[in-house]
Amino acid sequence: MASDTTSIKCGECPIRHRAVCSKCEPNELTSLDSLKYYRTVEAGQTIVWCGDEMDFVASIVSGIATLSQTMEDGRTQMVGLLLPSDFVGRPGRAQAAYDVTATTDVTLCCFRKKPFEELMMRTPHIGQRLLEMTLDELDAAREWMLLLGRKTAREKIATLLAIIIRRDASLNLKADGGPLEFDLPLTREAMADYLGLTLETVSRQVSALKREGVIELRGKRHIIVHDMDRLLEETGDDSDGGILT
Repeated sequence: MASDTTSIKCGECPIRHRAVCSKCEPNELTSLDSLKYYRTVEAGQTIVWCGDEMDFVASIVSGIATLSQTMEDGRTQMVGLLLPSDFVGRPGRAQAAYDVTATTDVTLCCFRKKPFEELMMRTPHIGQRLLEMTLDELDAAREWMLLLGRKTAREKIATLLAIIIRRDASLNLKADGGPLEFDLPLTREAMADYLGLTLETVSRQVSALKREGVIELRGKRHIIVHDMDRLLEETGDDSDGGILT
């Protein structure tokens, strides 16, 4: 993991409205600012291994990381995605529970763990926001259980695209209504691994969604969704599908 000499002012941070510090008052941000430092991790590098002692916690400022767990026989399963504004590490927990790996180049806003835990005790806004984020993570884990256990290949891929585009729209404060565009952060191989599908199945289903006009694909990664409701119909979920804010 390499240090990033670039310093971002808290008030200008691109994840400020969604991160653990989103509810902080100016004086609380000043306290956080005294603890933070930035690090960058290149795509494919491990941020932390399961079981490692963690002396920091962090927010992802940019990039995508995966959470995965490896069994004794070497089999690995991705169990989650970490997107910008997501939190890495757990206050009060000494060791990492999962492998965390950078899928793209990742920039982390890190906080020294012990001082961060002490600040949490004095700063209710940080604890409240972290609780909200933990509950959101629990909801996401339950949604993922449904996806892996009951959804068809097409529904799995549509759901993954919907999750990413909702987060992208929320992070960038895009209004619901016009076309939504994003760069897919995962290769098709990674999507297959994450969704429990074969590479051939992922490619076939992505091509079908493109052919039927559900998505527009430019190059290998850039996706445009002109009608979010139509994409949500493909997920198999019974929900209104509004953009998260």
